[in-house]
Amino acid sequence: MKKHFAAFLLFLGFLSLVNCQSKTNPEIKYYRSAETKKMELPFSDAVQVGNMLYLSGQIGNIPGEFELVEGGLEAESRQTMENIKRVLEANGSSLDHAVKFTIFIDDISKWSDFNEVYVQYFNKNLPARSAFGAEGLALGAAVEVECIAYIPQ
Repeated sequence: MKKHFAAFLLFLGFLSLVNCQSKTNPEIKYYRSAETKKMELPFSDAVQVGNMLYLSGQIGNIPGEFELVEGGLEAESRQTMENIKRVLEANGSSLDHAVKFTIFIDDISKWSDFNEVYVQYFNKNLPARSAFGAEGLALGAAVEVECIAYIPQ
């Protein structure tokens, strides 16, 4: 009986070690959409580490094209948020699970114009956020946005 109990305790110890290792060394998954592959871009749309999802910066381009939507900052901001939403949902998350945004805007004096579009994508809980004025965004974009989100299990 003592041998069985000792073996059982050893087995429980092994299970806790495996569980601990999986938490300290989470699997890393790289997501590249068909559009990103088609465009031969040198990055992943998103990288998943454990239950966290890190998105590459998104701009207001038409998915799969090297072309920005027409209409200036407001139209680009809306398309940027739609692009983020698409990547999040393709990877098991959503804007409801976004925890942090970083915004790069080419004209910081138009910050309030971006905000008018941005807040339409959230209910009551707003993610943490940082913003920077930036020049020379990809394709001459007016705005680029990074996102970090949680993937519910």
